[in-house]
Amino acid sequence: MKERIIDAIKELKSGQKLYQQRARIALPILVRQAMASKKIYYGDLAEEIEMPNARNLNLVLGCIGDAISELNELKPEEERIPFVNSVVVNKETGLPGDSVHIIRQELDSRQKLIIVNNELADVFSYAKWTSLLDEFGLQMPDPIGLNQSEVATSHRSSGESEEHSQLKIYVAQHPEIVGLKKSLGPGETEVELPSRDIPDVLFQNSGCRIAVEVKSHKSNEGDFKRGLFQCVKYLAILKACRSIEIGNYEVDSLLAIERQLTNDLIKIKNTLGVKVFENIQIQ
Repeated sequence: MKERIIDAIKELKSGQKLYQQRARIALPILVRQAMASKKIYYGDLAEEIEMPNARNLNLVLGCIGDAISELNELKPEEERIPFVNSVVVNKETGLPGDSVHIIRQELDSRQKLIIVNNELADVFSYAKWTSLLDEFGLQMPDPIGLNQSEVATSHRSSGESEEHSQLKIYVAQHPEIVGLKKSLGPGETEVELPSRDIPDVLFQNSGCRIAVEVKSHKSNEGDFKRGLFQCVKYLAILKACRSIEIGNYEVDSLLAIERQLTNDLIKIKNTLGVKVFENIQIQ
């Protein structure tokens, strides 16, 4: 047993296979997501650690899961480390893959969801993630600077540009380009929320209310950053409205942009859990 434990921990600490090196890059990112209480999609994690194929993450996440499993064999039950790799989920199912030890069994999706949600509750409440990184000689990711003056400057403009107006109308008429059903269109533009915030587009019916912020190709990095935080705000307001109305509908917020996010903005997007649709093109 001890040899297996030592091998599993050593592989993550110093293994030189590509998936082991990537596991050392990925683990601090997973810890960041855990401390932010946010899941992350396979594709988003692959993008952040510059992996061309997200399918290969199973080896990376399995390496992390194996090491945590073996560490737990050395600890009493009350000091159990939750499986932080359970924060990485499939965009379609909302569930992690088989690299997470807790669901390596024949279960239906409902049973898996119950187990995963319980594990995520432990992951999000665990207070010793930095100690786990110390165990493997790793550090938290570098913090992303929030240049408030840059964001404020991007907000002070002479009014809505023609490019922004056209993109807003196009998205409202084509919900499918931001992953929504065509039947939700056309969306409404400039709908004022109870907070007096005004998302660019609001799609709504009896089953959902989804706010979309759009940024044209003329927007700068500060404007994209502000859009990410606007999405966080819109989602919180929509959730508050649902609670007051005792509603049972889906709420969400999305960012649609005509360009691509920079590496720093990708990290912010992942940490905040904002859904972003890039390279939107008006046809």
